[in-house]
Amino acid sequence: MNAKADEIVTAIGAISGTSMDGIDVALIRSDGRQRLEAGPGATYPYPADVAAQLRAVIADPDATRRPLAELEAAVTDAHVAAIENLIAEFAVDRRAVSLVGMHGQTVLHRPREHFTRQLCDGARAAAALSLDVVCDFRSADVAAGGEGAPLVPLYHAAMCAALARPLAVLNWGGVGNVTFLGPGDEILAFDTGPANALLDDFVRRRRGLAHDEDGRLAASGRIDNEVVAALMRDPYFERPAPKSLDRNHFHHVALDAVAALDDADGAATLAAFTVESTAAAARQFSQAPQRWLVCGGGRRNATLMQALAKRLATPVDPIESIGFDGDVVEAQCFGYLALRSRQGLPLSLPTTTGVPRPMAGGRLWPARR
Repeated sequence: MNAKADEIVTAIGAISGTSMDGIDVALIRSDGRQRLEAGPGATYPYPADVAAQLRAVIADPDATRRPLAELEAAVTDAHVAAIENLIAEFAVDRRAVSLVGMHGQTVLHRPREHFTRQLCDGARAAAALSLDVVCDFRSADVAAGGEGAPLVPLYHAAMCAALARPLAVLNWGGVGNVTFLGPGDEILAFDTGPANALLDDFVRRRRGLAHDEDGRLAASGRIDNEVVAALMRDPYFERPAPKSLDRNHFHHVALDAVAALDDADGAATLAAFTVESTAAAARQFSQAPQRWLVCGGGRRNATLMQALAKRLATPVDPIESIGFDGDVVEAQCFGYLALRSRQGLPLSLPTTTGVPRPMAGGRLWPARR
């Protein structure tokens, strides 16, 4: 179904983040601007074999540049299945859905090489769902010289339109990113550093666990402050915003740096690095935020949340405190961006990705009628 520019319509968004812990799917109703109603959302796991293949490919930068047709089809089919599960679980009227925003799975993000790759076959998804699909959200930004990430800031601004500024919205997903909403219409966004992916990879390697539940392992260990200080000397932290990171930017050096530590001390040290790199982001803001709101899986890690609040001496609250589901904010975002894409509205700004001008993006794959 088509919609007028100012009409509120229903969209579904889907994304698998860099932590690859599942496919987030959510429904929103919006005009693609500031009118926004969040609907239901859920996370559906990848098939185990697909997740294993993705981790193997992402660990090999050369492999991420190969055709990968079979893996892309499998990733697309997993996203389609997740969307179908949401439609069934929440009794969504398919006829009321205007379009789907499908981000796909990032396997390599190298904006300085003008390269970013998300596995997602829009034509295949549109045919399977019998719904219009927008995908390929990052390529236009990167091709124009932008970082291609983060893309969630305009959605963060819509979510927080009624809140007092200055305000920071932090997403602790695989990689951390922050949106600073300053006085007036000021908006600045960038990747902060490591988040769940680094910690998850550590505990998976050491203990065969998917993640450090509630940060309990990290809480039981001692922080090696010399290691944290050494990791914070990475040149990335001195680069001015906006800027973005590949999932594995810190992995080799950070995991090597804690190799001699026991499990608890290693987890504690990597958690402290995550907190310190996040706090360092505030140096880029024009004012200190009155409050930080946190999305993504990291908000469930009590050790990280408490340490960040102590480090910042500022309220740090989960996004649920303003009525949104922090597990599916990014999925909601790509439904929202799909609506903006169809209207030719910008998805990114010079202050969010470093692109030279407000940049539209996304590619529409219409379903057969």
